[in-house]
Amino acid sequence: MARPEQVLLLEPQHELRFRGPFTDVVTTTLKLANPTERNVCFKVKTTAPRRYCVRPNSGVIDAGTSINVSVMLQPFDYDPNEKSKHKFMVQSLLAPPDMTDTEGVWKEAKPEDLMDSKLRCVFDMPTENEKTHDMDSNKIASSLSKSESSTLSMKSMASSLDDGEVKKIMEECKRLQMEVQRLREENKQIRQEDDGLRMRKSTIMPSQHSSPAVRVKEEGLSSRIIALIVLFFVVGVIVGKLAL
Repeated sequence: MARPEQVLLLEPQHELRFRGPFTDVVTTTLKLANPTERNVCFKVKTTAPRRYCVRPNSGVIDAGTSINVSVMLQPFDYDPNEKSKHKFMVQSLLAPPDMTDTEGVWKEAKPEDLMDSKLRCVFDMPTENEKTHDMDSNKIASSLSKSESSTLSMKSMASSLDDGEVKKIMEECKRLQMEVQRLREENKQIRQEDDGLRMRKSTIMPSQHSSPAVRVKEEGLSSRIIALIVLFFVVGVIVGKLAL
């Protein structure tokens, strides 16, 4: 006696496709839909149970609903001669209205009550050209990303400093150079005056009161020189980067 036609709608209907390389778990989804007005029990079986993890591999689909079954192929060394050995079968039967034990229903089911659909497994292994294309695409994407980042950086710098601002910075550098030179001359003159005062210190007592004042002035000028030199160095670095 012929078995009844499968009431479940399978998607895909005839084959499960898995794309390599199979160095990691590869998952494909099998959708089971129940268009009838009765609940349907189902089981998903495979000829290679050690190679696959199926969740859920059995259960009940309520009337008018559907479920997604995840079929996970475990990592393995691909062998083209083995692909024809992997097959799946979706087995189903109409659930009794008063069903309480799913496993009991399967055990008591008659062969003529069972419905099944078979699916074959298809392994898509990337060719060398596809691998090279993927690697080239990744390299191009990385290069474009770096190029765009560099372009944005240059545009940002150009927008933040125009020609007028660069000219102002150059003029400020020249002014700072002249100021540093002037302060150096003043500092040199003050040192000379201080040396003369020290030589007369033993004979002229009032000089003891003037010398600290001179030293305070000298220290103040020295601090200004150091600050200006540091500022000049920072400005010089900025102008150097702009020139590059």
